[in-house]
Amino acid sequence: MNLLDSLRTHRLLAIVRGPDPAAALASVLTLADAGIALIEVSLSGADALDTIRRARTALGADAQLGAGTVLSAEDAQRAADAGATFLVTPALAPSIAEAGRLGLPVLAGALTPSEVVQADASGAAAVKLFPASLGGPAYLGALRDPFPRTAFVPVGGVDADSARAYLDRGATAVGVGSPLLGDAVRGGDLGALRERAAAFRAGVAPS
Repeated sequence: MNLLDSLRTHRLLAIVRGPDPAAALASVLTLADAGIALIEVSLSGADALDTIRRARTALGADAQLGAGTVLSAEDAQRAADAGATFLVTPALAPSIAEAGRLGLPVLAGALTPSEVVQADASGAAAVKLFPASLGGPAYLGALRDPFPRTAFVPVGGVDADSARAYLDRGATAVGVGSPLLGDAVRGGDLGALRERAAAFRAGVAPS
């Protein structure tokens, strides 16, 4: 399944970012075991490339495991070498062109209409609307009018309550970080993470 199809099917991207590499890896594996199909490990976290590499080994070749906060061409190459199967950017960045060269799908960050046009033109699989909290679901709804065929994935400030509102306004999927991960990325309760994962999966399921 390609990235866009997977976003359409699962409607949830989990974003793992934290200061503790061991806890980040445990969080990734717990999310995967809880049925979260799309997981992004942000390169802004500690030893993120090693986390991706170890998670890839544990989860196997078929797991949809991405690298986030990928800004430069070098970041893109290192993420690919670590085993990332898709890349996520917070903005329009040189990494997008490099992702194309590497044959990796990219979720390209954009906020304004002009940036959405550029992200679409770059060949991005979908547009990461970031930070989504600046305009909320109403802003996404406004963007859907001029961009009805663009796949939007709101990220930034998306919680259990707003996730459904974004999907109802036409989001293809939502990206969720701390409201889903909680303290798990700092060594917190993985059982509680598993419960939150189940709740988010239920919350984004088609009604």
